[in-house]
Amino acid sequence: MKVCPYLESCFEILGRRWNGLIIHYLSNCPDFTAHFSDMKRDLNDITPRSLSMKLTELAKHDLVIKKVTSETPVNISYHLSEKGQKLAIALQPIQTWAQQNIDLDLPEQS
Repeated sequence: MKVCPYLESCFEILGRRWNGLIIHYLSNCPDFTAHFSDMKRDLNDITPRSLSMKLTELAKHDLVIKKVTSETPVNISYHLSEKGQKLAIALQPIQTWAQQNIDLDLPEQS
């Protein structure tokens, strides 16, 4: 039995560190849009260089769109494309499964 090449390609993208989390992060932002500095702040352990590389990689796959305004100072934001939004929707059942089946030993919230 051969593995589906489409699924294999999808996992090749999602299997790379940070890609799935960036897609998930943008899917939870208003208008699916965030600034680089917001992502750097909220995705705790990613370096600025890695974040930049990952956003470029996701843009090459047409999952993220980089928007640059000509204002001064220049304003750069990243928007989840329609294709990226569809992928984020497909990831929701995986998140539900993870919440139900993976024990992270998180501290209790009061």
